Amino acid sequence: MNNDVTKVAPPCSSKIQHILESADFYDAWEVRAAAPMLTPLEQFLRVASKTPKWVDSLMVLRNKVVSPFGLKDLGKLSSISPNKSSKDYVAGDRVGIFTLIEQSENEVLLGDEDEHLKVVLSLYQTPLGDNQTQVTMTTVVHVKNMLGHLYMLPVKPAHHVIAKSMTKLIGEN
Repeated sequence: MNNDVTKVAPPCSSKIQHILESADFYDAWEVRAAAPMLTPLEQFLRVASKTPKWVDSLMVLRNKVVSPFGLKDLGKLSSISPNKSSKDYVAGDRVGIFTLIEQSENEVLLGDEDEHLKVVLSLYQTPLGDNQTQVTMTTVVHVKNMLGHLYMLPVKPAHHVIAKSMTKLIGEN
């Protein structure tokens, strides 16, 4: 199976397309899923539970640095409830560092918002036939003020590395 991660445009039929126009930042990465039978939310839960230690360490550092400036302590990306089934999540529930916005058969939208930023993450699945599925992970950020712009300066380059690494996990057994 080819599990190369590729930087792509967000999928045209994705619901995240509706918020791209006014975005201050976005990127999208795709990979062939190692577990094609999972729903988009299950893909996210699987990947979050496999978060590399270096990513969680960066989240801990981020939380310490930004909390004095009024940005939320989001916790770790891997902070997923191990006893909660994907079927138990409903819109408004926390899913690790994000809130579940909505989900459908082929897409899940997760996000977080404060007075500085609004972030939306989409995992969008495209069936390829022969029990194969392509998953596109798209992140969209809307910056609300100067502190949000300053925050994004170091976050943009780090985000590319983290998002690509997390997308790669979708393609790994």
